[in-house]
Formats: sequence, structure tokens, C-alpha cells
Amino acid sequence: MTKTIGFIGLGVMGQGMVRNLLKAGFSVKGYNRTKEKGLPLEQDGAVIVDTIQEAVTDVDVVISIVGYPQDVEEIYLAEDGILASANPGTIVIDMTTSSPALAIRIAEQAAQTGLHALDAPVTGGDLGAKNGTLAILVGGEEAAFDTVKPLFEAMGKSIARFGGPGQGQSAKLANQIAIAGSMIGTAEMLLFVTKSGIDPTQFVETIKSGSAGSWSLENLIPRVIAENYSPGFFVKHFIKDMRLALERADEMGISTPGLALVKDLYEELAASGHAESGTQALYLLLKEKTPSR
Repeated sequence: MTKTIGFIGLGVMGQGMVRNLLKAGFSVKGYNRTKEKGLPLEQDGAVIVDTIQEAVTDVDVVISIVGYPQDVEEIYLAEDGILASANPGTIVIDMTTSSPALAIRIAEQAAQTGLHALDAPVTGGDLGAKNGTLAILVGGEEAAFDTVKPLFEAMGKSIARFGGPGQGQSAKLANQIAIAGSMIGTAEMLLFVTKSGIDPTQFVETIKSGSAGSWSLENLIPRVIAENYSPGFFVKHFIKDMRLALERADEMGISTPGLALVKDLYEELAASGHAESGTQALYLLLKEKTPSR
């Protein structure tokens, strides 16, 4: 493959991913709905363009990472969207966490226009995007996956294809179920430790190599201790992911009461003004629910 990439979505995740692609020697044409957010990438060598059409024509691969399934549907399936504008033979990769059914629909319509579609959502948050250590969960054609694997390796550390179209999205939703359990557990742990008068930093350092160790414990709890609730991953996007997982679980006849509970708590957190905070802000909701003594 040659090395020209059109990249749609230059937010918290996209900027780190683009910088790692540039470091690996790829050329990037970037587009963001608010152009100003992408302009700092010009200093790293990216070309920031004004339209999706400019970003996806005369490139070998298109990558998108946007907010919600409706955003994915709009940029791919609109009359002037990615599928209508990209050159035949282009590989299009949606790295948004979205609906498995939508990923299948995009792959089917891409094939009709001579394109090859992969769904490849990521996990690892802003730190993973910045450091090139994302986990990338892929669904779609094996040949397309093999072609773009060097591109994935520039952005991620753990990369796997789980099957045909939609299977990357299904794998990511399973990951979000695990994260939901981890988030409620670590937030409740921190509240318990703090109320007990135990030094939380000392405690986390002590237990992180034991059976309670997790990514959330090592990366998010120190932010809470520092009262840093800035988003590596937005509360509003985590709620979207949990809703998608609950919908898919319902379709499969699976009971997920823990996921439903955590989703309800995050919706309460968002309603209190923290939709744009990082997921670690769940601690604030639990703290508020704890009576003073």
C-alpha cells in the first residue's frame, strides 16, 4: 500500500492518532467539522482541508473517528459522504464506537461502489491515542485488514480482527461492558479508602500489581486523587457506548443488570452537569450520594 490517508475527526482521540501516523511516515489529509481544532496538526505535517470530499479523494485509506452512530451514518452514507466521494479501491475504516448493524450496512454499501470497509473501534483513551498504544478491534475483510495492518501498528499496540463486518463493533461493546464494571468498582473503592482515612495514592501503588489491578486503577484513579476530571473519554460518549451494548445484549437475549446500573448512574452524572467530563467523574456522583457524618 502507499501512504496517503484521509482522516475524519480531529478531536481528543483523532489528534493523537494522526500524530502517530505522521511519525510513522504516512501522509495525512485531515478534516474536522470545526476546522480550528485540527489546525495545530499542520505543525506536525498534516494538511487540514475544508470538506470531507477533499479529505477522502485521491487517498489510499480513509479513517474516521467521530462521536455517535448518527454522525457515522451521516459522513458515510450521505449523498456527498465518504462512500459517494472516495475513489474505487479505497479502504475506509470507521474507528468510532458505533452500532454493529450500521457497520454491516456501511460494508455492504461500500462493496457496491468498489470500496473496502473495516470497522475498527479502539480502546485506551487519550493516553493510548497519544502514545500509540491503543487496542484496535477490527471487523471486515481479511485482505483489507492485512493491507492496512502497518497503519494500525502505527496507532496501536494490540490489534486483532474478530471476523466479518460488525464484529469489531461487537468486540468493542464487550470491552465497554468490562470497563463499566471496572469504573464503578474503582470509584467505590476510592470512596471507601478515603472515608477510611487511608492514603489513596499509597493504596493504589500497593494493590495495582495484585488481582485488583486494572487500567482504570492505574490511569484514572490518580486523576481523581488530583481532582482532575478532564476528559480522556467523555461521559456522554461512554453513555452512548453502554446504550449500544444494552441494545445489542437485548437483541441476543443476554441479561446485563450490572451494565444497566452503571449506565443509569452515568446518566445521572451527565444530568448533573458532567456530560463533558471524563469518565472518572463518576466518583463525584458517589461522593455526593454519601452523607456527611
